[in-house]
Amino acid sequence: MSLAERIALVNEKIAAAARQAGREPSEVTLVAATKVQTSDTIRQAIAAGVTICGENRVQEMTAHLDDDAYAGAALHFIGHLQTNKVRQVVGRVELIESVGSEHLLEAIEAQAAKLELVQDILLEVNIGGEASKSGISPEELSALAAQAVGSPHVRLRGLMAIPPVAAGPDGNRPFFAKMRQLYVDIRSQMDDNKTSFDCLSMGMSGDFEDAVREGATLVRVGTALFGPRPPMHKG
Repeated sequence: MSLAERIALVNEKIAAAARQAGREPSEVTLVAATKVQTSDTIRQAIAAGVTICGENRVQEMTAHLDDDAYAGAALHFIGHLQTNKVRQVVGRVELIESVGSEHLLEAIEAQAAKLELVQDILLEVNIGGEASKSGISPEELSALAAQAVGSPHVRLRGLMAIPPVAAGPDGNRPFFAKMRQLYVDIRSQMDDNKTSFDCLSMGMSGDFEDAVREGATLVRVGTALFGPRPPMHKG
């Protein structure tokens, strides 16, 4: 199956899952997780209809930007972002999906202020309470959201999560449902920001259909589009 065929198949599955949940397929957008892909592969994906690329690593993202690989698509940063690399990301991507701490939020606000721009972000929630994963706890989310809304150079667009690895079919649906409720709760606390708080990013290759059924507006899919990732180069 070609890359274009895999992209079409994933989009068909997204649309079917949306309809099963009584949603319009247009409410959900595929984010192609382009980690370790070549610039040529990224261009092929965009030519085949991908409208958003998601990068995990700053170094790869910068190289692809220099190569103009993302031309014709929006760019999201979806990986763990270290504060010392914030200046390489702010203003260069449409959306930073992985803001999971007060420290990182403050660093993004400071860099965006320096550049005199407003950076769109999502708050990352550690919905499974896993020590190995970054993200804010559900209990701390409200306070961080209020801080984001009060930051003049940041626009809070929604929430993101990476739930635990599912034990079986439908295994992550409870986590996705909880994320949807958090999304509704945080949005209800807002006044002026409600119109731009419209993103719920959750679901990857193994569970994106369940994520769509539970309310995702963005699904981050890599392996189902590009196949197993090639090994990372060392050195």
